[in-house]
Amino acid sequence: MRIAGLYAITDTACCRPEGLARVRAALLGGARVLQLRCKDPGLAMDAAQALVALGHDFGVPVLVNDDVELAYAARADGVHLGRDDATVESARARLGARAIIGVSCYADLDRARDLALRGADYLAFGSFYPSRTKPHATRAEPPLLTAARALCKPLVAIGGILPENGRALIAAGASALAVVDGVFGHNDITGAARAYQRLFEDTV
Repeated sequence: MRIAGLYAITDTACCRPEGLARVRAALLGGARVLQLRCKDPGLAMDAAQALVALGHDFGVPVLVNDDVELAYAARADGVHLGRDDATVESARARLGARAIIGVSCYADLDRARDLALRGADYLAFGSFYPSRTKPHATRAEPPLLTAARALCKPLVAIGGILPENGRALIAAGASALAVVDGVFGHNDITGAARAYQRLFEDTV
């Protein structure tokens, strides 16, 4: 499964049973990757299983943020790891050779280079723009994506990305644009997702 196009990350409302319709709306708009970010342990397992089933109905990979064991139990397609999470090697040992293991590289090309060598399947950089989801995140600049192309891994850009500024990140080298509020913060989730996915179609 490819990591490319609109990479939709769930907000809190998506983790509730009634929130699954919001994720479906993003998929109908063209989301190509889903990541479950659920901070409520009481909802996480049911949300993960439901999201995996829905994603697979659309042929879209579903990853779990931070939690390798939840990814394993829910039969997700992989996991996204931050600085304080499991290592790439331990996640691979638990989830298997076919799992997608993504990593946050922030604005650190050396970290990206190291994690690529250790087997990460994609490298995420950001925040590129001010973000309501993580307002204090380290700031990255588009030339970082251009430099990271040499690592020959899919590159995911994250942080304050809008349809108006996302095209520049794709041009710089982003394979995917990871978005939370830009999709799920809209009343018309399908339309919002479509606006992002259109950026990739326009650059083909």
